[in-house]
Amino acid sequence: MRKTKLALLVLAAFAGAASVSAAPVGIEASHLSHDVKVLSSDEYEGRAPNSAGETKTVAYITEQFIQAGLKPGGDLKDGKRGWTQDVPLGRFEIKGPVTLSFSDGKGVQNLTQGEEIAVRAAMNGAKGVEFKDAPLVFVGYGVSAPERKWDDFKGVDLKGKLAVVLINDPDFETGKGDFGGKAMTYYGRWTYKYEELAKRGALGTLIVHETAPASYGWNTVKNSNTNVMYDIVRKDPTQAHAPVEAWIQRDLARTLFTRAGLDFDKLKKQAEGRAFKPVELKGVTLSGKYGVDAQVITSKNVVALREGSERPGEYVIYSGHWDHLGIGLPDAKGDKIYNGAVDNATGIAALLELARVYGTAPAPKRSVVFLAVTAEEKGLLGSEYYASNPVYPLAKTVGVINMDALSPYGPTRDFTISGNAKVDLLDQLIAKAKTYKVSYAPDPTPEAGHFFRSDHFPFAKRGVPAISFGSGETWVQGGRAAGKAAGEKYVANNYHQPSDEWQAEWTFDGMQRDLEMLYSLGRDLAESKGWPNWGKASEFRAARDASAGERK
Repeated sequence: MRKTKLALLVLAAFAGAASVSAAPVGIEASHLSHDVKVLSSDEYEGRAPNSAGETKTVAYITEQFIQAGLKPGGDLKDGKRGWTQDVPLGRFEIKGPVTLSFSDGKGVQNLTQGEEIAVRAAMNGAKGVEFKDAPLVFVGYGVSAPERKWDDFKGVDLKGKLAVVLINDPDFETGKGDFGGKAMTYYGRWTYKYEELAKRGALGTLIVHETAPASYGWNTVKNSNTNVMYDIVRKDPTQAHAPVEAWIQRDLARTLFTRAGLDFDKLKKQAEGRAFKPVELKGVTLSGKYGVDAQVITSKNVVALREGSERPGEYVIYSGHWDHLGIGLPDAKGDKIYNGAVDNATGIAALLELARVYGTAPAPKRSVVFLAVTAEEKGLLGSEYYASNPVYPLAKTVGVINMDALSPYGPTRDFTISGNAKVDLLDQLIAKAKTYKVSYAPDPTPEAGHFFRSDHFPFAKRGVPAISFGSGETWVQGGRAAGKAAGEKYVANNYHQPSDEWQAEWTFDGMQRDLEMLYSLGRDLAESKGWPNWGKASEFRAARDASAGERK
């Protein structure tokens, strides 16, 4: 779930800027609007993987790449490359009624799926989940970080038990400590928590939702977790997924703690320190039963290539995810189609327009890859699969420029990226932006963990220099206050909801300016002989340096 990777990136665009020598001629706001309108229409059914919406989406993207004059860049079949890369995925869907309740020894209270609790379809391969009177154990933030001398578990046996865990990491509330202050570490991500508890043999994990540390509201949790789930195909899925994976509302957590004679807020405060020890919610248990339809399906990444004229075996990648949530729970108006206009039809529209420009411009010296990935909304699965099974070697990949949830409005005076990683690509982008009279604004909400929530991350963790570009929030008309307010409104009212639909008033002129800058950056990389790297203190530097010999 991405994340509200776009909390403050959404309703903005770039200020008017002087042209630069590398800026293309021909990026058209009207093209961007058209692509977003098509891809986010009801006809595409919310672009869920393994659906009629996927078939239409892949066909549309492929046709636009063909019209742009690019070459197919996907899997080799019979000695020829096709337009797609097969991505095998496990598909998991709850079937039949979901029965959930808790008991405190005095009585039983039924819970409603999507209201007090959001249970995901089990991804451990089981055909169903059933548990009776499972004990609950509060494990704080659920972090085991030996390098920080931090252990929230203290040897507790979790077999047959449900772990109640806080979202984000121990520094969030105070902004101080061993986990980067306000900036979320990977320990704060829900993906880490689910996997860590699965490795420890827990029956399952109940993540306590709070809007601020999660960076999105309950509607996002509900809509993202109660529909069809996907995962990469694993040899032993039980090592990554316990039978039960769920989120619970904070009010329900408080009720459970109170019924056990505990103070939720007091224990939450204790969890901020390394002396915290797990606490069992004595006398309080949870029961549940639901069926699961588990299958293996094949989704598609779409890959196009603008072959380099001099060093075709070196690659610059532009990427974006084509998927959204598909058809899910209806909103108050009865709308069940999660159209995903901003998230992320905008990123795909950007990818297609850049492809058109590269297709008509002279061939760059290095090759440029246009990668539209699947299943980002299910945990960056399409980009994770590509990075694990690259069509083009990662050691020879110059860098990745990812585009996710760009602004359909404009203009602004700044830009940002997801997270604040030290990487040469960012330095080059900052320098490029100056020629457009646009400044860099560091990620205003690093505590939201945007860095781990977009499709550049699977590349980054393997050492490839990668950034996920975001429109700024300082509007030319209205300033930062207006941009911030608009972004927050989007997250509250539209993000991961059926209302994320194309709007006639969207001008896309800011996005047009964004793409001129990103084209210029990518073109510079494709013409250069240089190899960007991570900062010397970056955790990704070693992986990049390890492959240096392959770039000689």
